[in-house]
Amino acid sequence: MSKEVRVNRRIRAPEVRLIDAEGKQLGVYIASKAIQMAEEQGLDLVEISPNANPPVCKIMDYGKYKYELTKKQKEAKKHQVVVLVKEVKFRPVTDEHDLGFKVRNMERFLEEGHKVKATVVFRGREMSYREGGKKVMETILGMLQDKAVVEVPPKMEGRQMTMILMAAKAAKKTEAAKPKSPPPAAAPKEAPQAKTE
Repeated sequence: MSKEVRVNRRIRAPEVRLIDAEGKQLGVYIASKAIQMAEEQGLDLVEISPNANPPVCKIMDYGKYKYELTKKQKEAKKHQVVVLVKEVKFRPVTDEHDLGFKVRNMERFLEEGHKVKATVVFRGREMSYREGGKKVMETILGMLQDKAVVEVPPKMEGRQMTMILMAAKAAKKTEAAKPKSPPPAAAPKEAPQAKTE
């Protein structure tokens, strides 16, 4: 929790809007009386909406409330998938061996579930030979043809040409998750018309 919740004697407001343990609103009470009511039930008075006027407080078991809150946060974190974008840089004149080495690294990143940003960096006069950058991108795609699909096609950004790839397995999963559109309805057949003579 980023902000600590005020409980019992830490509640500063002189009056509070009180909600009992069953969730029923009891009205506005003096804070000390509300704390006394909570203690009589063996529970805590917890400030759940400090910005309201007067602040809203609820009678509850604070330990249980805190436990449920952390449990929900852990559950939410568990279902979060973190996808990193790894960047691999090339030059328009990258040697074949270096290209193979870097593509193998890209393969490894894709297998680990990361997206990969392939960047071709142009220096000086190389800007006039953008075709070299396109060839490097095509070679990368050729080497990763069954392992990756293009998420963002190659494009120039200043002195760099970039392309983002994702694992082919992940692309298939996202395709399967998308709802399929129903097949187009067949045109209704016309009933044969009776001949009139």
